[in-house]
Amino acid sequence: MTGSFWWDLLIGVAAALVLAWLALVVALLVVRPRGSLLREALRLLPDVLRLIRRLAADKDLPRGVRIRLGLLLAYLALPIDLIPDFIPVLGYADDAIVVTAVLRGVVRRAGLEAVRAHWPGTPDGFTAVTRLTGLPAGNG
Repeated sequence: MTGSFWWDLLIGVAAALVLAWLALVVALLVVRPRGSLLREALRLLPDVLRLIRRLAADKDLPRGVRIRLGLLLAYLALPIDLIPDFIPVLGYADDAIVVTAVLRGVVRRAGLEAVRAHWPGTPDGFTAVTRLTGLPAGNG
C-alpha cells in the first residue's frame, strides 16, 4: 500500500481494530434487550453483579463458565467501555447489554438452578433475569 512495511502493518492493525469494534457494536445492538427489558436490566445490575461474583466463585460449575464470568467481571472493572457513555441509551447501557449476553450463555451452560441458588435478590428480580436471558422462569 504505502511501500513501507511498518506503515502497512500499522494501517492494517488499525483497520482490524476498527472493524473488530464495529463488529462488537453490531453484536451489542443485536442482543440488546428491547423496551422495558433494558430498563429492568439496568435496575437489576447490582443484584446481577453479586450473582456473577457468586457464580464465578462456585467450584461446582464448569471451569469454562467460571472463566467466562471472571472475564466479565474484569470487563466491568475496566474504565473503558465498548460504547462511549456520551452516546444516548447505549452509552450507559453497554455494560447491562454485555452482562445480559454473557449471562444468557452461562445460564444455558450452567443451568437455571445454579443461577437460582446464587440469586441474591427478590423472586421478582429472578423472574426478570430469566426474561432477560430468554429462558422460562420455571417453578417458583
